[in-house]
Amino acid sequence: MAIVELFSKRQKKLRGEFPDVYQYEEIPYEFRIQIVHIINDAIGANRPLSNSVNQIYSHIHKLLCKEYGVFTLNENTNNDKDAFLNFLIHEEKYEKCLDAIELSFNVILNMNMRIREGLLPTQSPKDAVNELNQRFKEWGVGYEFQNGQLIRIDSQFIHSETVKPVLILLDNEKSYSGTNQEFLKAHEHYRHKRYKECLVEYCKAFESLMKAICDKKGWVYDAKKDTASKLIKICFEKKLIPSYMDNQITSLKQLLESGVPTIRNKEAGHGQGVEISEVSEHLASYCLHLTASNLLFLANCEKELN
Repeated sequence: MAIVELFSKRQKKLRGEFPDVYQYEEIPYEFRIQIVHIINDAIGANRPLSNSVNQIYSHIHKLLCKEYGVFTLNENTNNDKDAFLNFLIHEEKYEKCLDAIELSFNVILNMNMRIREGLLPTQSPKDAVNELNQRFKEWGVGYEFQNGQLIRIDSQFIHSETVKPVLILLDNEKSYSGTNQEFLKAHEHYRHKRYKECLVEYCKAFESLMKAICDKKGWVYDAKKDTASKLIKICFEKKLIPSYMDNQITSLKQLLESGVPTIRNKEAGHGQGVEISEVSEHLASYCLHLTASNLLFLANCEKELN
């Protein structure tokens, strides 16, 4: 269903009232209501003699209850749909609200054919996801639903030009499945502010991609011992970097070696001694975008290598 550009919305845009800086811990009430409309439209109504809608909401409700260790999300109703939707609208903890959004859209995308045949949706799953992501942008809530997860966005330009292409590339290439899992796991840590764990997973993804490229090309390396620095060396020796970039190889190699691997080694990859070191949000964000840029660059170089 297309998003309607109402008169009031156009006037807000003209006055510059739409947020241009993302926030992450406040999920506006009106935005939650819009999400409920999207979910209802994507699930739809029951066809005659069908109980599919109730089955879907019951499934979502029970999954959340099981994960949270409770019997119901709302003590005031025995209806699974009402319990779930009221939880999504009124839950004070923003992460749990995001849990409900993420889970419900995963269920919508993965409904089996038997369930779908019993429904009369007014919005396709793909359109529902597209509208969800557009609503996130409208409200300045810094998340986007990609590859079955809510991914935190720091900069829309960097996200659209670097992070999103990497997510698509890793999801579409089976040999990069390990890298994809680590990259998504790092995003999950990042969303929950576990920045130290986040750095470790981004660097695992960086190393995993180089190993996957070596495997695809038949390049010999030690899977147990070779670190990022050694893997980078192999990639350069095998001319993974295009030959017309010979003059930049040295500086690029220094960038790759002093970027993600060094951050991991100094901040998260080794013992922290007596003092407990903290990884700041801006350092984790830098590592996120540097990792994404390196993954995209190396994967595109692999495509061009004969």
